[in-house]
Amino acid sequence: MKRSAINHLVRSAEFCFVNHGWTLPPNPRWDVTDFGLGDYQRFGLVLINLAEEPEYCEKLMYGLKGMTTPAHTHKKKKEDIICRWGQLDVFLWKSAALKKGEKLSLKISGHVTEVPTGEPIHLKAGERVTLVPGVYHEFFPASSECIIGEVSTANDDLHDNFFVNPDIGRFPGVEEDEPALIRLLSDK
Repeated sequence: MKRSAINHLVRSAEFCFVNHGWTLPPNPRWDVTDFGLGDYQRFGLVLINLAEEPEYCEKLMYGLKGMTTPAHTHKKKKEDIICRWGQLDVFLWKSAALKKGEKLSLKISGHVTEVPTGEPIHLKAGERVTLVPGVYHEFFPASSECIIGEVSTANDDLHDNFFVNPDIGRFPGVEEDEPALIRLLSDK
């Protein structure tokens, strides 16, 4: 991923956060990814780690319409994915087979709900879906841009992300075509 694209996404995220009343903490820990697929406009996400504790973590994320976080699951992490601003579509499945039409019971905005797998759950600002380990999920902005929250049990990006697509890498390689605006979690 080119550093110029990373810088562009960081600027866009900062602008969106400021315009919608989200103040970042001092020295935020940024993560910008194309999931190693080389096409951030199709598969990409901007993340900021707000809290990283042994028992829990919190992230603020940003995406543009067209940017998908690909189907994956966690073996340990339980998480709430929250639409903080804009509209967010979330797809859920019981297994890596991504079978459509099965019934899945989970909480949406705190209420146990039965949903069909492979069908979009449309989250408006303030709404959330609670995901338990083993539930495969994929999400993307349905609006032109979206602020997304995540509150979860302890996070381990290196050992607890299991993507359906074996070509996915959690952190991108970076081509340094301009100076970095910020330091990424993956920068050495």
